[in-house]
Amino acid sequence: MVTLDDICCAQARLHDVATRTRLIEFHDPESAARRLFLKPENQQPIGAFKLRGAYNKIASLSEQDRKRGVITYSSGNHAQGVAYAARALSVKAVIVMPNNAPAIKREATAALGAEIVLVGPGSAERQVKAEELAAQHGYVIVPPYNDEQIIAGQGTIGLEILEDLPEVETVLAPVGGGGMISGVATALKLSKPSIKVIGVEPELAADAQASLRAGKIVQFPADEVSRTMADGLRTQSIGPINFEHIRRYVDDIVTVSEKEIREAVRQLAANPKTVAEPSGAVAVAGFLFRHEQLPETKLNVAIISGGNIDPKMLEEFLRG
Repeated sequence: MVTLDDICCAQARLHDVATRTRLIEFHDPESAARRLFLKPENQQPIGAFKLRGAYNKIASLSEQDRKRGVITYSSGNHAQGVAYAARALSVKAVIVMPNNAPAIKREATAALGAEIVLVGPGSAERQVKAEELAAQHGYVIVPPYNDEQIIAGQGTIGLEILEDLPEVETVLAPVGGGGMISGVATALKLSKPSIKVIGVEPELAADAQASLRAGKIVQFPADEVSRTMADGLRTQSIGPINFEHIRRYVDDIVTVSEKEIREAVRQLAANPKTVAEPSGAVAVAGFLFRHEQLPETKLNVAIISGGNIDPKMLEEFLRG
């Protein structure tokens, strides 16, 4: 299990690398008694929180391992995180991406100097390909979420939330593979156990909720999870390491519809500082549309995990 010391060490590594994002209050006239603050990870250099875990993992490697190069498998934001971190640390990076990843994310990853290998849409498929290439070329695998150093890096978000709003009562975080919520929940619960931590995921990719309810990891078919517009949350199952942290530290996981995700994206776009991609908007959608399933708390934080939305998609959402 990741410790608070692990997360504090990650925070030291990330100093002057990851942007120290500041909370922004979101004004919802329909919930004046429930204040919501946004943690805008869309403001990171790669437009998403994934830089935190990726840099912490690669920076933790020995000099010998760095010389071997790194490989990962990702639909987009983790790909950019690894590419950015590898370039900063002068390490070769190979990224296995699904062929249905948004063009904006593929192009951004390539622009950071990474070598891209395309495979089919299944998250299991790209993991298998990455493991095959790692065995063939000796690359070090940088997993998107199922790794202690990745979890510790993402957990720095939780430390920053507490620094900015020590009185916070509930924190909502998106759930895909479970890397962010594992780290954030660990940081929060080990610092202030009374804080409620709620995961939010699309109804069309609700494997994490199913896993929490069943008490064991539940895997969804690739063709089912690929239906959600939240491309960063199309993982078929959460990681085993992540699941142990979620079971220990996460209070509940709620789901939101595609229509609700779209509306959250639209509302967040009213402020240029909080523009979110669908995956990045799910926690806000949870706050807006799942009030009856959330703790009755006055001070809440929702994490915007990323803002890498295709301009044409955003324009379409704004048109309604």
